[in-house]
Parts: sequence; structure tokens; C-alpha cells
Amino acid sequence: MYVYDLDRVREARADLVAAVPEGAQLLYSLKANPHPDLVGELLAGGCHAEVSSTGELSTALAAGAVPAEVFYTGPGKTAEELEIAVRAGVGTFSCESLVDLQRVAAAARECDREVDVVLRVNGAEAPGGAGMRMTGEASQFGTDVEILMGRRAELAGVRGVRLAGFHFFPLTNVYDEQSLLDEMTGSVRTAAALAGELGIEVRVLDLGGGFACPFAKEGERPRYPGLRAPLTAALDEHFPRWRATTRVLFESGRHLVGDSGVLLCTVSDVKDSRGTRFAVLDTGINHLGGLSGIGRLLPLAAAVLPVGSGDAEETAPGKIRLVGPLCTPADTLGRGAADVSAHVRVGQILAIPNVGAYGPTASLIGFLGRPAAAEIVVSDGDVVTASRLVLVREPVAPHTTSRQENTMETTPWDARYPKVLAEVLPRLGSSVGPDDNLRAAGLDSLALVDLLVRLEEAYDVTIPDDDLDPEAFATPASLWQVVEAALARTR
Repeated sequence: MYVYDLDRVREARADLVAAVPEGAQLLYSLKANPHPDLVGELLAGGCHAEVSSTGELSTALAAGAVPAEVFYTGPGKTAEELEIAVRAGVGTFSCESLVDLQRVAAAARECDREVDVVLRVNGAEAPGGAGMRMTGEASQFGTDVEILMGRRAELAGVRGVRLAGFHFFPLTNVYDEQSLLDEMTGSVRTAAALAGELGIEVRVLDLGGGFACPFAKEGERPRYPGLRAPLTAALDEHFPRWRATTRVLFESGRHLVGDSGVLLCTVSDVKDSRGTRFAVLDTGINHLGGLSGIGRLLPLAAAVLPVGSGDAEETAPGKIRLVGPLCTPADTLGRGAADVSAHVRVGQILAIPNVGAYGPTASLIGFLGRPAAAEIVVSDGDVVTASRLVLVREPVAPHTTSRQENTMETTPWDARYPKVLAEVLPRLGSSVGPDDNLRAAGLDSLALVDLLVRLEEAYDVTIPDDDLDPEAFATPASLWQVVEAALARTR
């Protein structure tokens, strides 16, 4: 069971606001933890959403994000997801390459819109010496600065986008403040040089993040009191009018939510095998898997803290290997035996601290079909919500080669239907496609009631409650089936 404390989330946000230049904007990276309550808390506190999928976009919008303030990032964006994001009204897209830029532009033209884009830059400088490097070397992230130089005419000729500035994110999980400062001031210098070379008025400058937090072990979230003054000076030097003309952004995921979470688990069994003692827990890599992309399919050394006692006899304290309930030898919460500074007993409750980031959604939640961990959110000592993730299999619509072909062949509705949809969900735009995502377009509970009333009035039908399952409101095509069924009953 995960427990997230919103008080800690608020404290982390306040600390980070105080660390960055006054007037800068914080982005919350939903990949760290997309739990709606955490997202909603950070949005309410003034953060904007940074998303990298339509799933995260839908979560952010449902939690109260203003579409125009959403920042859409990530390599490998598809034409389909970009069209959904553009129609939802996303304000700014980070483009990882010249191909990515053209794909964003094509989606914008398809929707008869023009959108702001920033170019993600893989800088030539790599002054920071701590943290995991994401750019400053050969990388799948961003475009090498030397490739961007000299592309002024090519970039200016892309229709459908407005070049708004630059995006940097060279390091992640950096505890050393000086390394973080060196990277960010280097990014400011690079942005100024690129702006002059490419003739771009920098309206958006995302300096990334890299703000750290312990993961699955004891420790304090670091503070960065030495960033604000020198970063402000660097901005003043290279962008003297930045306070009036430029949105300066900083991103954070783990730093904002990492220390808000604790994973509570129970000892199911304690057993000895050929000189090794095992504590079998009711949690494992299906609940706390870490990030396989950086060689952390499982936490390297999860720390457990005793918070309760069981009914079985005590075992001797000392080195114990912590393992989970899954039928695989990979289900271990540490590579080797861990020091457990207490008597571990069957039935005892243990706590794994600092797991508010990269917990359930970064784990193998579908493996072996075990239930996901419950997630409890508390604030001021009171429970706010209690829920758990559930995997659901959905049918996939047949693939078509173009939106126009798809629309022509699979839109059986009359002219009234898309007009009613657009009245309630203006993010859909003037061209409603059968597979548009209604939730991403803003279909919340209030909009749903409004839409039903308008459809019943437009077609003089009554839609029974039995027809109103969640899948019916997924797309215009699925909802039209409900309307058709109601019409058939009147004939």
C-alpha cells in the first residue's frame, strides 16, 4: 500500500519555487507520478503540466490543467497523438528533431491551427559532473546544437508552427548544486547564441530540471539555495528583457513528489536456505520496479523500516534478502542481502521510504496479474482518497491511412451530431473524427451531462442509463452508437 502525503508535496513545491529565479514557472513532469490528486495539488499550487503522452495529457486535463499552459515533450511523438494534443488545445510542444518539428507542424495544419514549439537542444557544453546525463553527448534527446546552427531559413519556412524558443534538459537527479548551476548557466549561453544565429525571439526558455530526491532509501530531499542569484544574473546578462518577454521554465518530477510517498508492506514468510535468510514480502517488482531503462528493473538497495509487529516468533536480526511474491528470481528488492535493523517476523509491517516518484506506474503492474498496490492520499493527517490502478483491455479500431479517408468511411452520423459535440467540447475543432478522444477534449462529468441533454433535445430521444457505460463516451463513434440505439427505439 502506497501512502502519499500532500503536505510534503506542498513543501517541496515551495522549496523549489524559492530556489529558481523569481518569476520563473515550474512544470510538473507527470511521468514521475500521474496520480490525479498529486497532479491536482501541484496544479492548484501554480505548477503547469509537462506531459509526454495522450494518457498523461488526459490525466492533466482531468486534474484541472489549462490546455494552453500544457507543455508536451518527448521523442518519437506520433501523428495521431499530436493531432489529439493539438485539438485539445495544448499550448507548447518541445521538438526533439527536425523530423519531430515537421510532424508537429503537419498536425497543426491538419487541425487548421498554428502552435508554439520550442527546439530541444543537445548542447555542446557538458560542464556538470554529477547526475545522469541526458544531453551534452550522443543522445536520443534533442538536436545537436551544431546541426541547428545554419538552419535559419529551413526552420523559418515550416508552416503551422511558431518558433518560440528552446528546451534544455542535460542532467537528471543531481544532488550537487554546482553541477546543476553549471549546466543551467551553460544552457542560457547556448540559448542566447542560437537565438542570434537563428533569428528567434525567445518567448519560451525551458532550462530543464535535474532536481534530485532519494529513491526507496532513507535520506532528505536536497535543497538548492545557491541557484537563484547566479541563474538570475545569467538570464539578465544574456536576455536583459526576459522578465517581460520570456517564459522561463523549470521542470521537476521526483523532487516535487519523491519524499511524499511511502510503501507499506507485510512480511509473508521468513525462511532460511543454505546460509541465506529470506524475508518474503507481499510487495515486489510489480509494485516497486524502479526504472528498467537505466538498469534499474528493481531498486538497487531498498531500505525497509519496521512500523509494526506480527504474531510469529522473532527471528535473529541481521542480513536478510528481501524478496517479493512473484514467481521469478528477479523479484527481489535488493541485489544481495540487506541490513534490517529490527527483528523481522511473519505478519510484521515494513515501510519503504521516498517512493512518491517512479512507483506504481514505473513498475511491472501487469506481470502475473496480481492487483496493483492500493494508493492512499492524505492531507493534514486526513485521508483524501483511496484507490488502485486497474489494467483494462480495450478493442482497437482498424488502422486507416489518412484522417480524411477514415472520416469519409466511418462517420454515419448526420450534420447535427458534430455540431452538438463541438458546442459542448470546443477543443474538438471544426472537424470531428470518429476516433477523437472525448476525454482529452474535456469531457468531464459536467460536460457529459450537458452533452446528453443536448443530444436528447437534438434527436428527440431518451438515452437510458443502462447505455451509459464509460466506453460509450470514449470517442464520437462509440457515443453515436448510443444515439443510434435510442433512435432505433423510436422507430
